[in-house]
Amino acid sequence: MRKYFYPILLVGFAAAVAALFFFRKPEAVPQLKMRHGDLAAGGEWLNTQQAVAGLQAKLRTNPDDTKSQLLLAQAYMQEARVTGDHAYYDMAAMDLLNNITRREPENFEALCCKASLNLTQHHFSEGLALAEQAVQLNPENAFVYGLLCDANVELGRYPEAVRMADKMNTIRPDLRAYARVSYLREIYGDLPGAIEAMDMAAKAGYPGLEQTEWSRIQLGHLYENTGDLQNAQKQYQEALNERPGYSYGFAGLGRVEKARRNYKEAIAYFQKARATVKDYAFADELADLYRLNNEPAKADEMAKEAIAMLASDAKEADDNELMGHYADRELAYAYLKTKELDKALEHAKIEYARRPDNIDVEETLAWVHYKRGEYAEADKQMQRALRMKTKTPTLLCRAGLIATKTGRLAEGQALIREALALNPYLSLDLADEGKQLLAAR
Repeated sequence: MRKYFYPILLVGFAAAVAALFFFRKPEAVPQLKMRHGDLAAGGEWLNTQQAVAGLQAKLRTNPDDTKSQLLLAQAYMQEARVTGDHAYYDMAAMDLLNNITRREPENFEALCCKASLNLTQHHFSEGLALAEQAVQLNPENAFVYGLLCDANVELGRYPEAVRMADKMNTIRPDLRAYARVSYLREIYGDLPGAIEAMDMAAKAGYPGLEQTEWSRIQLGHLYENTGDLQNAQKQYQEALNERPGYSYGFAGLGRVEKARRNYKEAIAYFQKARATVKDYAFADELADLYRLNNEPAKADEMAKEAIAMLASDAKEADDNELMGHYADRELAYAYLKTKELDKALEHAKIEYARRPDNIDVEETLAWVHYKRGEYAEADKQMQRALRMKTKTPTLLCRAGLIATKTGRLAEGQALIREALALNPYLSLDLADEGKQLLAAR
């Protein structure tokens, strides 16, 4: 349903400030990477460099300055969000946070940051454990309940996630709290309510900040899921107006043009998106677009690039059990596009073993079984994925296709019609398959 980039705890540090690395052995420390293009434009990058220089000076004088180390860790995490370079910056942030918690095992802010990093890297059980440790130290802090909400969502513990979101909103209703409400309403099948809450989130933030514009992008995506391309486009364009060059704004406009079947325009937007931010999803989307635009060689190239990026993340996670992005769910879908069905199943099962109660993971495994022609297994998993009454059009259409293959034709057709009514611009290959089935009956 969505790809999480978990909000960062930015206590005492300007929200726009990004990262530079500092350790006791400077020669072993990666340096702040230069931003390029739009990311280096404007005052944000200058402020980042100036603020970090001040923190460096403090740490040269006192390498055990816990507060400055914490601020640098938070800055690393924000720079990862801005640039998409999580592999580089998140590891450095975790090293700093580990230095803090070795000396101060009950440092609440450091524990929250470590929990947030684990969630970003899809180490959901570890993130939950850290957040549970943190909440015992400070049960009146709103942010920690957001972490607990996120972890429980990803582990498929939805009633508990709702309880944590309610607690967060009771303590401090703000952008981060409204966004959690939106996510949960979407899971529970309330798309209008999800739009309402995400609109509140976007309006609660300061225009131009990354967190605010990310909320606006999520709002646009919700409009996409309800087939409202005009409002989706409006949100993406506004995000770009407030944060020029924002890659996810370009990607949103690319999806709108894809839905309108303007493939060349969509490709141009995604090329802009991937020019500054590292995100496998841009290559993945381009693979679809090139295929739709009758450019199979480029489509194959982009599909392989997406797999290479994801496989690199997966290898890092295998090599380092404490960090590294678990990417098996994403790899399952990527291998479906290259028709490597055995690999798709392998990774879907790995993710399912990790979090068997998450409805997105259940949907992934169901869809892989469907593509392999294993319809009974697909149906078994899809029934579990539908238990929350989620109304995402992609989920409904997939469920309808699976139902028809197991002999429940009326049910399957009803689900497909519901999906297409919600979003007439549903992913074209999926929509076409559903329309062909309806026309054949």
